[in-house]
Amino acid sequence: MSDKTPNTGSRRNLLLAAAGLGAAGLGATLAWRGQKPAAPVLNPAEQAFWAASFERVSAAPSTAEPAELLATASLRGKPLLVNFWATWCAPCVKELPELNQFQQEFKSQGWQVLGLAVDAIGPVREFLQKMPLDFSLAMAGSAGTTLTRTLGNAQGGLPFSVVFNPAGQLVWTKVGVTNLEELRQLASTIKAG
Repeated sequence: MSDKTPNTGSRRNLLLAAAGLGAAGLGATLAWRGQKPAAPVLNPAEQAFWAASFERVSAAPSTAEPAELLATASLRGKPLLVNFWATWCAPCVKELPELNQFQQEFKSQGWQVLGLAVDAIGPVREFLQKMPLDFSLAMAGSAGTTLTRTLGNAQGGLPFSVVFNPAGQLVWTKVGVTNLEELRQLASTIKAG
């Protein structure tokens, strides 16, 4: 009988140890599943874009001093289509109505469009009086060419469009004219967050 008593105690200890390990494993699994995934690490070009601010522009001359700035960080968290354009660039002007239509169609799905003019403010205001646009517009000026190169436009040509996902990562670039159908297809592949 003394042989069975230690054996029964050993079994009980093994069962308690197994139950404890099972509970610890379950707790660790539940804790791991409850954690949010870590934010993605952005590359230097993405970090530079999200740290930038640009002067907003509209058709009406600004009476505010200083000029109203658009911080790109305020646009993070939703998909963002950024188009670099200029009034003197015929292909840029050609695609603006399609970008405007894209904004109208996909705004309700969380998409944002930002036009960054690589131009002077006077011609941009005059242009917007003739062709009003529904999406956000800001001035990148001559620094816009450098920014386009940083984002993957080696020659600095216009128009140049990029898309950032809701996490702030650059997921698409295009040098040259884009069109509404291409943008619709692109939007179907990127979740609005």
